[in-house]
Amino acid sequence: MLWPLSICLLSFVFLMSISLSLMFLGMYYIFFDMVVFIEWELFNLNGSSVVMTFLFDWMSLMFMSFVLFISSLVIYYSDEYMHGDIYINRFIILVLMFVLSMMFLIISPNLISILLGWDGLGLVSYCLVIYNQNVKSYNAGMLTALSNRIGDVALLMAIAWMMSYGSWNYVYYLDFGSDSFVMLFIGSMVVLAAMTKSAQIPFSSWLPAAMAAPTPVSALVHSSTLVTAGCMFVIRFNVIIASNNLGSVLLLIAGLTMFMAGLGANFEFDLKKIIALSTLSQLGLMMSILAMGYPKLAFFHLLTHALFKALLFMCAGSIIHNMKNCQDIRYMGGLCQQMPLTSMCFHVSNLALCGMPFLAGFYSKDLILEITSLSVLNTVSFFLYFFSTGLTVCYSLRLVYYSMVGDFNFMSLHSLNDEGWIMLRGMLTLMIMAIVGGCMLSWIIFPSPTMICLPLSLKLLVLVVSGLGGWLGYELAKFELSYDMQALNYYISFSFMGSMWFMPFISTYGINYYPLLLGSRIHSSFDQGWGEDWGGQMFYNWSVEYSGFVQWWQNNNLKIYLVSFVLWVVTLVLLMI
Repeated sequence: MLWPLSICLLSFVFLMSISLSLMFLGMYYIFFDMVVFIEWELFNLNGSSVVMTFLFDWMSLMFMSFVLFISSLVIYYSDEYMHGDIYINRFIILVLMFVLSMMFLIISPNLISILLGWDGLGLVSYCLVIYNQNVKSYNAGMLTALSNRIGDVALLMAIAWMMSYGSWNYVYYLDFGSDSFVMLFIGSMVVLAAMTKSAQIPFSSWLPAAMAAPTPVSALVHSSTLVTAGCMFVIRFNVIIASNNLGSVLLLIAGLTMFMAGLGANFEFDLKKIIALSTLSQLGLMMSILAMGYPKLAFFHLLTHALFKALLFMCAGSIIHNMKNCQDIRYMGGLCQQMPLTSMCFHVSNLALCGMPFLAGFYSKDLILEITSLSVLNTVSFFLYFFSTGLTVCYSLRLVYYSMVGDFNFMSLHSLNDEGWIMLRGMLTLMIMAIVGGCMLSWIIFPSPTMICLPLSLKLLVLVVSGLGGWLGYELAKFELSYDMQALNYYISFSFMGSMWFMPFISTYGINYYPLLLGSRIHSSFDQGWGEDWGGQMFYNWSVEYSGFVQWWQNNNLKIYLVSFVLWVVTLVLLMI
């Protein structure tokens, strides 16, 4: 029996109560169209005031409510998942610091105040990724921290360039037009910072690597905190991006990220990495619709995605926990018979991810794809949108086929169970929200329905693409296909697609190789070569030679030693006079 007043339970009650309060407050703000803007001037520097700004509108309040709701359930879930960890209090405090940093980022419209939450997320995420303390976790933590540092530098450069306008205040620089080079530069830095936080190409490799963190952390990071910070950042600054025509560049990058992640997930066998790549695909979808100029729609998908993605990770954590930390989907199978309740939650979240009608993901994904069909869009972006949607259904059905259908492929005497009631309560609560959350949010955010008039072919295109993707995923998952090891005949292309277009290698070995090679050459030629001969080693040899000569002189010639001593004394006396 767990202690009733554990830190997990106290944190759960505290965060859940604040979450419900903020949800009702957010609904009040949206119904009455209210905004509260708080400014606090920290100090004045050469006429430029450094201002801490907080913006409370319906968007920030609802997002904070969702973050706190999911984090409260994740902490409650951690009570059982992390049971036996003697440092559970440290873990929960780190998670609470992580959530606090996200709160600062959500309510801050100003780059100065955003920096507080932005750097807090980067530092605490490093501590959480290396929590398990092994070589893989340390490498993943360094890759995560260094990738995010690029965004931090971009943010600092944007803050520095804002000095051109004489203020760092949020309100002042939104009204400047696209003719200003400074605003173009600031917009570019904002996009770059958002791309690193949301792991868009070419910064995608840290997202699957961050799976080294404990599963509750992954559920929190991938649903509503770290990776969505970039999207929230662009939602806040969408005026700058729209006015400087940066949307077309962001649209292409986000579309390619969505396509790359969907393709890579079909070749992956690690359960957590498949779900991480699905997060990357959904982030690409959010960023691409943002680039097209629909921040409200991107925010809607951000909230619905948070619900079913947290549930998906919690189900994955429950399966991994039962399978003695085995994450390979090839060892799974027949989990429907062994863990029926977990499997039910897993299926609901997977169907919501695919956009199954009337689940949470359907309301946002279907609306995004229909708006895309209605918009003026080039062929490449249109193809990336719909093909990536098909790939989502493809890897989801492949995952279900491997894990839920067939025979159990792990140890023959090992039995699984659904007896972890603390984990199940958290999962079942999120499952209810994953079913009804989408329609509730659509009624609140879009009270008047959007009129989308499309021809029948475009209207049915989403269903056709999803059906084809599901059929392909089922065919790819059949074990008979792998009997002849066809993948070995196309090894280069399969490894290219399965390793996110070689991005993890480029981000690690590709960046490190030449600096390390140059360093070894400099070390061998300078430190151990002529630099040593003409540097420290030369002075050492000279000092040994001359000190030996002086010692020989003093030992063997007593008269010379005495005369030199007298001369030194006379010289010192003369100098003192």
